[in-house]
Amino acid sequence: MRRLWVPYALVLLAVLASLGGLAVRPAKGAPQSTADYVIVAGAAGLRWDDLDPQRTPTLWQEATKGSIGWLSVRSAQRVTCPSDGWVTLGAGNYAAYPRILTGSSRCGPLAPELDQPDAIGANITNQRNIVQDNQDRLPYGAVPGSLAESVRCTVAVGPGAAIAAARPFGRVDKYQATLPADPRSLLSDCVLSFIDLGTITGSGASRATLVEQADATLARVVAARPDRSLLLVAGVSDTDRTSRLHVAIAEGPGWNGGWLTSAGTGRQGYLQLIDLAPTILTALGKAQPEKLFAGRAASVVTGKPANVADAVQGPHNADQRAGAQRGVATIFFTVLAILQFLLFAAIVPVMVRARRHSGPKGPALPSARVVETVELALIAAALAIPAALLADASPWWRAHHPAWVFGLVTGALIVAGTAAVRLAPRYRRTLWPMAAVAACGAIVVGLDLLTGAQLQLNGVAGYSAINGARYAGVGGVGLGVFVTGLLVLAGCTAQSVAKAYRPLIFVLLGGVGVVMVGSPYLGADPIGAIAVTAGVCVAAAMSTGGWLTFTRFAWAALAGLAVTIAFAVVDLRRPELEQGSLGRFLSAFGDGSGGPALQRMAAANGETLLASPLTILAIVGVLMLAFCQFSPWGGLNRLFGLHPAIRAAGAGTTVATLIAGVLGGSALTVAGAAAAAAVPIAVLTALRVLLHAADRTRPEGESDGPGGPLLRKSGQDHLAPR
Repeated sequence: MRRLWVPYALVLLAVLASLGGLAVRPAKGAPQSTADYVIVAGAAGLRWDDLDPQRTPTLWQEATKGSIGWLSVRSAQRVTCPSDGWVTLGAGNYAAYPRILTGSSRCGPLAPELDQPDAIGANITNQRNIVQDNQDRLPYGAVPGSLAESVRCTVAVGPGAAIAAARPFGRVDKYQATLPADPRSLLSDCVLSFIDLGTITGSGASRATLVEQADATLARVVAARPDRSLLLVAGVSDTDRTSRLHVAIAEGPGWNGGWLTSAGTGRQGYLQLIDLAPTILTALGKAQPEKLFAGRAASVVTGKPANVADAVQGPHNADQRAGAQRGVATIFFTVLAILQFLLFAAIVPVMVRARRHSGPKGPALPSARVVETVELALIAAALAIPAALLADASPWWRAHHPAWVFGLVTGALIVAGTAAVRLAPRYRRTLWPMAAVAACGAIVVGLDLLTGAQLQLNGVAGYSAINGARYAGVGGVGLGVFVTGLLVLAGCTAQSVAKAYRPLIFVLLGGVGVVMVGSPYLGADPIGAIAVTAGVCVAAAMSTGGWLTFTRFAWAALAGLAVTIAFAVVDLRRPELEQGSLGRFLSAFGDGSGGPALQRMAAANGETLLASPLTILAIVGVLMLAFCQFSPWGGLNRLFGLHPAIRAAGAGTTVATLIAGVLGGSALTVAGAAAAAAVPIAVLTALRVLLHAADRTRPEGESDGPGGPLLRKSGQDHLAPR
């Protein structure tokens, strides 16, 4: 009786340890110092490579003295034009401004409908329509003018500043079209001032001239700023149809050096445009409006190099890398989808020939050379994404042809990984390639998370900061590979232990996955952690063999629900500014604002489903698995019958990746990455089983260990296709 309860006790301890690892969260907060005035100087299109110590001395000096970061200017529009950036700044949320479609690749000029009924302020005559449009048409719940409405009065200089400073009913308290000769009095009239430094567009000498003009205007602002004032300099938007990262500088009391960050990005050196509004109110010591701001107040972390050029230019130009990532990622995953489709199509005839026929006549078995080639190709295909992740450690993005350089580095890593798996002494064991490839994927992603997810940030197999969706932790591609690697490795390992202990293997490795994915120190993805929990519960329930009965499903669902509730309680008990995405999501439903959150999730799923090459990878993988399972030549059913833990791993992976994709707003991205890593090795193992379908099956109790020999005939092991 005591031995019977040992596995269950160990499972319970593993679950409790997982929850304990998730309960810890780093403490973050805004600077303690407050300011009497805040001045926001915005220049649409301003990037870090525009700055120079000789041509832009004021910008360079402020960046040297103050705290700096990369600014993501995501708004409610696909491309954030200047008017979208300014209205998003004033709303503290993803907003949009009505625009005139010109058919040009560049954004239209700033042209708010301004009316100046007196010599003091101004009115944006269509502001009520702008607010209504954001409330009715867009799913973010943004209210343009929320920032201005949170302070007593505001000053605006220039058309862009007027858009940000206008209250929801359109009034701009104090307005000047241009900065006066002596702006000292104007900048001290109100606690919050917006200054439009102009729009930086074009290239070459014309762009340099615009930057110099913005720097000269900023110099006059710096000279006239009141005491105890915080100066925020921001490149508030893009200026054409290409999205970029922009300048963010904060200089004033409590902002003297260091990197800018926020709880919204979780990455030092990165800030969102929607973070500026809560930062302003926090610096002024004022409360934030409830349910209106989507951003988080910025804070400062140490580690910024003393020289601005060493921090954000040259080899440290994150904007250049993020821009290159977006193009190369599309090429990589499209090519991978095409190659996997062609590989699976070429393997089908091999699998048809691999199945022995009962009659006297039938097609000859495929030659050993053909089988060897097919196996190596399948291993290489399964290692493509882990190799791409490792390739992001190289400076491929600085090359003249980044796609070619990235492809060569990735190809070399794939060849090296394939050779390592092939030359391993245990290669001939039936499950060894599956276990080795799964371990490679889990180890690569796991080590990256332990070292700060440096390979995934702006990496081809990761995520781009320009998209504004994720800045730290595990991305959708990494999550798919990591979950697949852990569960498949658990399935291969579980075959070497007694049935009663197989669920323990899944729970132990799955618990590691839950902690690494959900911990704010590592994966920072609580939705992904819940998905992994569900997948692990299903896999553990099926690991001892048999089908997923209602009883097993009920126990798995209850266990997953218990972990999810515990995680949610932990997240909800944290301060609001420290809550993760799960806590914010549940809080939205609790206060009645969950509708827009669901609408945003549905919109993100629909857009990603149609636009991502990973959707093709998911579909191709499902079709190949369907052939392997339901075709007489597939071999997958036989593999699952002989190795029930492998079937459990497949079921758990499917559940986890689908939940993570749908709830995370990434549709089939996670499932596509999982399919790219898991389907090739599943096909390889099914092919090995087919080639030995007529051999005598070794009893389960005679297994030699993880990935041990599966088949035996006449006292001799026949482990590889003949």
